[in-house]
Amino acid sequence: MKTANGTATPATKPGLEKKAVAAFLRGVNVGSGNPIRMEKLRAICGSLGLEDTITHVQSGNAIFLTKETNLEEITDELETTIEAECGFHSSVVLRTVSDLEAIVAANPFEGRPDLNPSRLLVTFLYKDPGEEAREAVRIVDTLGEELFAQGRELYVYYTNGVGKTMLKERVLNKALGTMGTSRNWNTVTKVLELATALENGTTSAPK
Repeated sequence: MKTANGTATPATKPGLEKKAVAAFLRGVNVGSGNPIRMEKLRAICGSLGLEDTITHVQSGNAIFLTKETNLEEITDELETTIEAECGFHSSVVLRTVSDLEAIVAANPFEGRPDLNPSRLLVTFLYKDPGEEAREAVRIVDTLGEELFAQGRELYVYYTNGVGKTMLKERVLNKALGTMGTSRNWNTVTKVLELATALENGTTSAPK
């Protein structure tokens, strides 16, 4: 890939297939805090050599094509450029199509007839917290919510909706020893759909 000044990075290798990657930004466009227009986010991705970027809704979800194999490098460059151009820091989590497919396949609530997808949130964690931390979060008092931890993701079903929950994010973060950014199930499945189409060259989704 390229940095903002156009310098090619070593991990970009000719001949590799382009893969679709989804970027999830934390804490943008929440009320009046950390505003970023999706046109701006697409422009930032383009300035880093990330191709054919599309965005989904306003919560900071971008999907792009890249031959870059070092996803940590993409993460660092996105965070640095967003802060430089927008004036705030937003942590970024990346997931590939195969990652997203595995996340959807592992949905512990699959098949539940009364499931409201807007109440099921997936938290994409910044790192794998390890099994000891997953065990710690599994015994947290969830105050009526349902929680499952698997790999780098946390699935939480908010029985009465996110807005009415008494379960605090900081409690989960402390148990896990890491943070992340959350999306509801509708967004997760839509981002997978868009990323799959982009990788296959069949997307015609509006930007």
